[in-house]
Amino acid sequence: MMNVTQPQHERGYIPLADHGLIGNLRTAALISTDGSVESYCVPNFDSPSIFARILDKDQGGHFSITPTDAFTTKQSYLPNSNILQTKYLNEEGVATVTDFLPRQPSSATARPLLAWLIRRVEVIRGSMRLRVECAPAFNYARSAHTTDILLDTSVALSLSPVPRDAHNKALFSSAEAELDLDLRYIAESGLDNVPEPEVKLNLLDLSDKGHKGPGVWAELDLREGQIVTFVLRTPPDVKLPPQAHPTRETAEEMGISYEKLVAGASTLRPPDDPILTRTLLRELLDQTNSYWNAWIRRSTYTGSWKEAVNRSALALKLLIYEPTGAVVASPTFSLPEYIGGTRNWDYRASWIRDSSFTLYALIRLGFTHEANAYMEFIFERVRARDPDGSLKIMYTIHGDKEFPEEELSHLDGHKGSKPVRIGNGAIDHVQLDIYGELMDCIYLSQKYGRPLGYDTWVAVRDIVEYVIANSREPDLSIWEVRNRHRHFTYSKVMMWVAIDRGIRLAEKRSLPCPRRNEWYAARDALYEEIMQKAWNPEKRFFAQSYEDLEILDSALLIMPLVFFSTPADPRFLSTLKQILLSPERGGLTSNGLVYRYDVSKTDDGVGGEEGTFCLCTLWCIEALARAGEYDKAMLTKAVAMFEDFLQYTNHLGLCTEEISDAGEALGNAVQGFTHVTLISAAYNLSRMLSKGRGSF
Repeated sequence: MMNVTQPQHERGYIPLADHGLIGNLRTAALISTDGSVESYCVPNFDSPSIFARILDKDQGGHFSITPTDAFTTKQSYLPNSNILQTKYLNEEGVATVTDFLPRQPSSATARPLLAWLIRRVEVIRGSMRLRVECAPAFNYARSAHTTDILLDTSVALSLSPVPRDAHNKALFSSAEAELDLDLRYIAESGLDNVPEPEVKLNLLDLSDKGHKGPGVWAELDLREGQIVTFVLRTPPDVKLPPQAHPTRETAEEMGISYEKLVAGASTLRPPDDPILTRTLLRELLDQTNSYWNAWIRRSTYTGSWKEAVNRSALALKLLIYEPTGAVVASPTFSLPEYIGGTRNWDYRASWIRDSSFTLYALIRLGFTHEANAYMEFIFERVRARDPDGSLKIMYTIHGDKEFPEEELSHLDGHKGSKPVRIGNGAIDHVQLDIYGELMDCIYLSQKYGRPLGYDTWVAVRDIVEYVIANSREPDLSIWEVRNRHRHFTYSKVMMWVAIDRGIRLAEKRSLPCPRRNEWYAARDALYEEIMQKAWNPEKRFFAQSYEDLEILDSALLIMPLVFFSTPADPRFLSTLKQILLSPERGGLTSNGLVYRYDVSKTDDGVGGEEGTFCLCTLWCIEALARAGEYDKAMLTKAVAMFEDFLQYTNHLGLCTEEISDAGEALGNAVQGFTHVTLISAAYNLSRMLSKGRGSF
């Protein structure tokens, strides 16, 4: 049964799962299934938003293209692409909105990256009336702006047999935000004997909703073959000569074709401000699609669940900030981990913790270019570590150490989930586990990527020494608790990993290691300590921390994944089986989905409830898969859990951070950590299944 959408004057919130993501490796935009740009920051992932309707339905800002009559909707990506297509259907007709941020094949060097948001509207059957609204809200809806509807001299106009109104554009200017945007369009017909559609931009007053400047609206009455393409961008701040604005009258006066005049005028304009033509828009669409198709074809993955893995890879690629090679944890901010709750965080930064998991996924899929670029970003952070030898737990996508947290009290929050936060105060946390992920990342890069230079090895050696010196210290660990420091078991395991990978690097590469014996002693002592102080002998599970032996934590499912223990170790298997019990029976698994820990039993200093964690579910699946080498029943359970988990990805195969008891997507979307662990789980499940069939 298809859900029919009734267009309403008052539009509420769309569920978090009902969105697709587009991007250009600089920033990204969330598009809802009813054709609204719900989240978009310009020009970079961590820039202030211009559209944030997902966080405030009234004043957040939006760019919507929606039918005016009842409709059903389907949303999908073009095959093997990150170009998103939303289809509207009703009895009268069918229309598509194709959304993308342009990319071009790496071989194409004639044109710079155009930071344009392009929305192509086309009716492919019958007719349909659509309402377009573009209402930016600058600087997280804090800054006022002016809006002018002006003659557009940057568009190549087609020859019209009948007189038409002037071709206008909308210019939005915010002095306070120091940002201008313009909205341009091209109208065309793809069929003979069908005229070009008419578009008239009108000012839209949304001050009663809290907007600090006008938007624009237009009503499109389209029939089959008619196309309107909208382009939103930051216009270049340059003064152009009159010759850069071609007109048909000028072409007639000069006795040359208009097309030739347009081509000549384009040479007088900056490369990032070409004349807007139908041909250019078609080229951008084709080149962007070719870019994504060519990229995913480089994947070397041959295992099961290839469609889910490829979509996760394409989603992960959207999270890469190309100028530095950083991978953003999520392109969104402050989406709630529980509807109406307070756990709303900004993930538009690059976490050191994500490094080894991200690198593992990229390497397993054969994307060595991205892996090497990411490693260089990581190595630069290592070389620029703090004077005491420590690293921040996260860095901005530009490599900066400052990401101040701030609450935006004027925004409602998604479905009233307050506060809305930007920045992240956890950047200054002591989370000692990050050195394990970092060293595992460096170790992986040496197995599959660019070899380590001596100077970098010296820096790496210093990190191992820092870990040994701090291995007895408490911290705030992976879950970034906001109250007391504890001796978290996960952190201790990952510090063991840091020392172990340092030893392995020294041994395998024959690198100088003056304190080799001390490293071995520290690693082994830490292992023994974990076994003695983190183990609950009565309940037979590894506890969350040395201080809280009654608390179960699914982060410890990482143990066999990082080779701290074998998957068949009785202590680990007992912990795994306890986690697989329902919360009512003392476990952490509900309906095949896994919680981080029981928030009702331990105070993490945040408060509020949360859903099951996708990351933990996937770690559980991978742990079961590895244990399945020795117990086939566990491999069967892993496959069933993974198949079930895939049903909780959205209609596009995208993942959020968490899933509620009712199966609703929660937390920031799209979540990179979830997608990299999905890739890892699929890879290792496939490997174990092949082993079982005797293929290895």
